[in-house]
Amino acid sequence: MLPELIATYRVQLRPDFGFEQAKDLISYLSDLGISHLYTSPYLQAEKGSTHGYDVIDPDCVNKELGGDGAHEGMCKTLINNNMGHVIDVVPNHMAIASRQNPWWWDVLENGPSSRYATYFDVDWESSDERWPNKILLPVLGDHYGRILEDGQLQLRHQSGVFTLNYHEHTFPIDPSSLSGLLHRVAQTCQSEMLGFLAESHARIPRPTVTARQFVERRHRDKAVLASMLSTLCQETPEIENAINEEIARINLSPDALDELIEQQNYRLALWRMANQDLGYRRFFDIKDLAGLRVEEMEVFQAIHALPIKLIRRGWAQGLRIDHPDGLRYPTSYFKHLRQACPDAWIVAEKILEPNEKLPENWPIDGTTGYDFLNLVGGLFVDPEAEDAFSQIYESFSENQTPYMELVYNNKRLVLTELLGSELNRLTSLFVRICEQYRRHRDYSRHELFTALCETAVHFPVYRSYTSRSEEALRPEDEAHIQEAIAGARQNQTDVDPELFEFLKELLLLRVNGTLANELAMRFQQLTGPAMAKGVEDTTFYRYNRLVSLNEVGGDPTRFGIRIADFHQACLDAQMLHPLSMNSTSTHDTKRSEDVRTRLALLTEIPERWADAVHRWASHNEPYRKNGWPEKNTEYLLYQTLVGAWPIDEERLTAYMEKAVRESKAHTSWTKQNEDYERVIRDFVTAIMHDREFLSDVARFVAPLIHPGRINSLSQTLIKLTAPGIPDIYQGTELWDLSLVDPDNRRLVDFEKRKALLQSLPTLSPEDIMECMDEGLPKLWSIRQTLHFRRNQPECFAPESAYTPLYAKGSKSDHVLAFMRANTAITLVPRLFKLLDDHWEDTTITLPEGNWRNILTGDRLSGGGTFIGSCFSRFPVALFVREENLND
Repeated sequence: MLPELIATYRVQLRPDFGFEQAKDLISYLSDLGISHLYTSPYLQAEKGSTHGYDVIDPDCVNKELGGDGAHEGMCKTLINNNMGHVIDVVPNHMAIASRQNPWWWDVLENGPSSRYATYFDVDWESSDERWPNKILLPVLGDHYGRILEDGQLQLRHQSGVFTLNYHEHTFPIDPSSLSGLLHRVAQTCQSEMLGFLAESHARIPRPTVTARQFVERRHRDKAVLASMLSTLCQETPEIENAINEEIARINLSPDALDELIEQQNYRLALWRMANQDLGYRRFFDIKDLAGLRVEEMEVFQAIHALPIKLIRRGWAQGLRIDHPDGLRYPTSYFKHLRQACPDAWIVAEKILEPNEKLPENWPIDGTTGYDFLNLVGGLFVDPEAEDAFSQIYESFSENQTPYMELVYNNKRLVLTELLGSELNRLTSLFVRICEQYRRHRDYSRHELFTALCETAVHFPVYRSYTSRSEEALRPEDEAHIQEAIAGARQNQTDVDPELFEFLKELLLLRVNGTLANELAMRFQQLTGPAMAKGVEDTTFYRYNRLVSLNEVGGDPTRFGIRIADFHQACLDAQMLHPLSMNSTSTHDTKRSEDVRTRLALLTEIPERWADAVHRWASHNEPYRKNGWPEKNTEYLLYQTLVGAWPIDEERLTAYMEKAVRESKAHTSWTKQNEDYERVIRDFVTAIMHDREFLSDVARFVAPLIHPGRINSLSQTLIKLTAPGIPDIYQGTELWDLSLVDPDNRRLVDFEKRKALLQSLPTLSPEDIMECMDEGLPKLWSIRQTLHFRRNQPECFAPESAYTPLYAKGSKSDHVLAFMRANTAITLVPRLFKLLDDHWEDTTITLPEGNWRNILTGDRLSGGGTFIGSCFSRFPVALFVREENLND
């Protein structure tokens, strides 16, 4: 019997928290009311990985997490506790930074002749004719020639196995390139066997062959010859010594070593070249994560064999699909996945922009919940404060650039610098297409580059999903492409409008041809990274008006969500994707749910906030150096202090270092400005040792702590009862003031949480409220609500009704209420700071019948009820019909 899907709990597995530790949580999670353990990726990742997204071998579970035995123990313990399991699957990319990835190692060794050459999204027909059939590896700390001549590249050999080494990096040597080396040693040793092996290495089919019979012959021959050479070296030490002497000679001669390196299937280069000349698709701008061609069925099956096996075995019931927008054909991908796992719960990490809908032809259950996160968070932002907040931000930060202008500028920055490699590859393809048409062949490469870049800059969503395999073009895809082209034309008036029209036709798949189709597909894989890196990882660290709105999939210009809009969104969700995941914190959120709900309170006290930041800036002026940190960064710092208070110097310093690098204004990950970063570190150190300043911050934050927690309780109860499947991110069942990763991936004190959960049944609501600082009200709300969901799953089933309820009276806009299946009523306060606990004449009408608040035990009859009485003993309420409760 499959467990009912009630709620998921996300745990971050890592070498110091593996399958055994996860297994030890299962009883606790069951008692909390969780139905499914939701784990971070756990297929074999790079050694020491703390997140699991750097998979190197999809055929096995991660040995550092405990391996097969511990994994089996975890899965069977879940089954014994009638709980399910959700797996995080990474189909888009693999880690290639070291020799740990056997597929990538084979590609480097054998080039296009590798059995895995078609697994990775490599452009073997490089636009640079000097380096055909070579993969650019930008790993060197300086120019290749300087590194070579400095002796930092070294050929090594052991028992017939040859490698090229650069510090911690190791690269294979193509066996067909070893003939000359072995021939010279054979002559020195006068070894007929080694001479035979040298000639045999020369006859190995070249790595450029791709015909099946030659590929198989190459792999057969090189394996046999490697075994023979190894045996010869072991049985004849003088030959191995002679080989080592020849290698030593080569290592001392830059020309000789360069000659050998030139024969390899890769080109070693300066690390900065990754952003302009890389020949393979990356995950965003991370050169150590190479894109996969999962659209090929062989690759799909290889990547998914183990997860599908776990689903069919009953050890897992759900799949979370990472970054589907990186795939060439997401729609086809999900159809294949659904066919392989017809009964699995499948959700996708699809980032939806405001008003964007999940593609209807994706046969999945929904998203991972960023759309819900931004929707529910907006309920606690006061829309009336927008003008005041804009004025405060602009006057303090001296930032007058409109948000959308920042977005365009930063997407252009990312496309031309971080994603220049992908854009250059696309431009080369565009050149080849235009050369086929007499009306377009005279455009310069620069014009084509500009047209592509500007269109991607103006693309309003992550990507479109045009495909020749689909029956018809989606209207929204056409609208997005039209909007992007129109914006690009308007912004680049010096580019021939006909070029933009031609590009539009290409993107809409109205131009036939292999190259035309290739450009359209690759463009779709470019706009997603441009949005992610340009907006979420750049603009969200530059536009700091209210940073609680700067969240994945969010729109910082959407200042608050009105009750009616929230209800409509829930009605749409219940109709379209009632099993979508509802998240409020994830491993990728910029700030935890509790940080955001506290920061939202600032919109209720704009005058106090303005006074505070100006006072703090004046007090801290002596700590600034040469105008650094600039006011915009200082404004971000003060919001971070308020949201995460109390926070120590180490965490704050680490966060600010990441924030300024992500903003790319004065420093970045690839071009670090040590002088600027030192000023930031010194500024943080100075203010964190200034007792007067810290006391002022503490006084300011103190009155925000309680209402911020009430906001969090409201948000939590909404998440647990709105349409969708609620997800609890590890540790957030208590108050959690984490910032962006890696801060939010710290180890959690689960022993504390277990003890607190065990204490709950003996406590009254008043006792629980007295333990507000420990987080008991949040833990209690989750426990009670999930137990009710487990006992009455039909109340929250896909077909159950969602009914908006509205309060009446002078404070009616400060109450959110809705009913599920005519059985359970969620009632929470919002914009709480303004209420001062005085609800005056505000009432809510409960339907006829007898109702009990399962968070307090209080009973009410249907009819008008004063809001104040509903919240007299506990800050939020969940009323359930008496006949639906099992006492």
